[in-house]
Amino acid sequence: MEPIVLCGANSYEEKYYFNPLFDKIPQQVKDELQILCVVFTEEVGGIMVMQFDEEGTLQFQCHWDEEDLLYDEIGAELMIKRYRREKEELLVSLEQFYRVFV
Repeated sequence: MEPIVLCGANSYEEKYYFNPLFDKIPQQVKDELQILCVVFTEEVGGIMVMQFDEEGTLQFQCHWDEEDLLYDEIGAELMIKRYRREKEELLVSLEQFYRVFV
């Protein structure tokens, strides 16, 4: 089964995407996800996607252009670790939502 994208942001095109499959998520949570994604790409660059794997675990995926010398790979890893620590309750709630409703 393919991973199912929850949301993501792209620093190259300055765009944010939220999967309409998850429209039942409260607006406050949607807003928080948008802030997380946009701040991530503004600080480290590249593209960041939050997606669910086949077990329903929320994954952070980062992509960047090979020619992008400004992308901060170390900063990206540190920021993901910080998000996992500081937003643990939110991430667990999203995984539970996914397992119940999707």
